[in-house]
Amino acid sequence: MNRRYVLALATVLGLALALPAAAQWKWRDKRGLTQYSDLPPPGGVPESDILQRPSAATRRTLPTAAAPASGASAAPLAASRASNPELEEKRKKAEQDLADKKSAEDTKVAAAKKENCGRARQQLRTIDSGQRMSRTNEKGERELLDDSARAVEAKRARDVMAADCQ
Repeated sequence: MNRRYVLALATVLGLALALPAAAQWKWRDKRGLTQYSDLPPPGGVPESDILQRPSAATRRTLPTAAAPASGASAAPLAASRASNPELEEKRKKAEQDLADKKSAEDTKVAAAKKENCGRARQQLRTIDSGQRMSRTNEKGERELLDDSARAVEAKRARDVMAADCQ
């Protein structure tokens, strides 16, 4: 009895895993080679060369650029797109906006570094002055810094200065 259930379960599982493979397009290309894809074949493939299509699928062609007139090449079409003044203006405006945004971000970062540098220098001057320093611990209690804690704070300030003061 147990073997039958396992066999039935394996069969159902195998069929379920094979279903996505059935949703494939199969066609013969211009060179006579068989092509497989989950997308429909290109528009130039005749109906007679389509060997298999997914169930309930209708042939949908992917949008393509309009074919140039006979004898004309695609270069003039691309050149006319590139020389369109409105598109060129929009592209330049987008590039300028991106450059402005990057410049503003760089200015903001530079200002933050300058402020961090100034604070680190002030902290190092205070530590080197020898005056008593205290900090508040996680319990909210005030504790005085001993020599080892001052050395740690001085190293931290020097690291910030090395990174931000240039």
